[in-house]
Amino acid sequence: MSDTVTNSKRIAKNTLMLYIRMLFLMGVNLYTSRVILQALGVEDYGVYNAVAGFIAMFSMISSSIVGAISRFITFVLGQGDKDKLKKVFSTAIIIQISLAIIVVLLVEAVGVWFLNTHMTIPAGREVAANWVLQFSLITFVLNLWSTPYNAALIAHERMGAFAYIGIFEGCANLAIAFMVMYSPFDELIVYGAFMCLVAFITRMIYNFYCKKHFEECSFKWTFDKELFKEMFGFAGWNFIGSISGLLRDQGINILFNVFNGPVINAARGLATQVQAVVIKFSHNFYVAVQPQITKSYASNNVNESHDLVLRSSRLAFLLLTAMIVPLITETEFVLQLWLKEVPAHTATFVQIILICSLIDSFSSPLVYLMLATGKIKRYQIVVGLFNLLNFPVAWFILYCGGSPELAQFSIIFFAIGALFLRVSMLRSMTQFPVREFF
Repeated sequence: MSDTVTNSKRIAKNTLMLYIRMLFLMGVNLYTSRVILQALGVEDYGVYNAVAGFIAMFSMISSSIVGAISRFITFVLGQGDKDKLKKVFSTAIIIQISLAIIVVLLVEAVGVWFLNTHMTIPAGREVAANWVLQFSLITFVLNLWSTPYNAALIAHERMGAFAYIGIFEGCANLAIAFMVMYSPFDELIVYGAFMCLVAFITRMIYNFYCKKHFEECSFKWTFDKELFKEMFGFAGWNFIGSISGLLRDQGINILFNVFNGPVINAARGLATQVQAVVIKFSHNFYVAVQPQITKSYASNNVNESHDLVLRSSRLAFLLLTAMIVPLITETEFVLQLWLKEVPAHTATFVQIILICSLIDSFSSPLVYLMLATGKIKRYQIVVGLFNLLNFPVAWFILYCGGSPELAQFSIIFFAIGALFLRVSMLRSMTQFPVREFF
């Protein structure tokens, strides 16, 4: 009982730190988006979102490994095996270096060709778009490099450091917005370069903090073949889920660029900004509760992990409902307050994405529990392949002349279907209390 109370207090404390971070960043990020839209203009803002989104498409190679790294570090920490924890961290660094090389080769070979032959870029902005591609690629590699360090920070539940570093990053992004506005050079190129610089500084701070406070965060060039196979085996099945999520988010964004042009990308980019702010309310809670779910399962306390899933799902949904319902009913009014210039389609995109976010708020704790079991083969085949259908459905709608809003609306159907599939599969895997969940 005392352990449960201690865990609850830790979750509450960590959540409080993350909410302080979130409230500050919410205001900063929303204002930053407004300044950047004003500085770049609708077309350049759309170009940036389309090109940066294209780089995110390549993260389907890495995001499955990222999930594996986070799960293994947290799981082994819950077991208390310090020697294995050091091996997991060093193996994770080696994996990320290998992935970075693969992604760079793919982007330079395929990405540059696709950007210059298939994407819709306004005349005269091709050079700037190519610079943004390169800066986005460097930013992506920096984020890959820092993944094991971030995973260690969250696994150790040092949310205070996580909050302060996030606040620094938000302030730096706001400073960039004003610098871009008054820059004598090409605003789009300057924006991409400074975003890359901030990513580098932020990663260095994360890395320095982790090396100083966590003994396992000292890289040694050792190769554990069995551990490497175990992590890659886990990541291999997780790869399907990563592809489906990225095709839903960034893949549909690319489709909008091909079929409708960068103005639609600007509208969807702004809608995604709203979604990101709202999701932070639930995500901050999940960051605090995820290590507890994994550690509880790792220590064979399955009932406690179920209880954490139920409580976190319920609270996250209630928190999001309190925010999302007013935003959906007064979308036009809120957008007019936020932006001086509101691109067409933005209001409808915001409403659709917010409804999907509300549905997904139930799913995140279920996914954490699923990853904690390590038995994800059947889950990824069923749920991953179901979600993969979202991309061809959206393509078919646009190909047949359907509106961007209709293509975007399809994500709600798939979010509901995936939720029911997750709950059903967890019942057979961990005896998850489905009736109590609903």
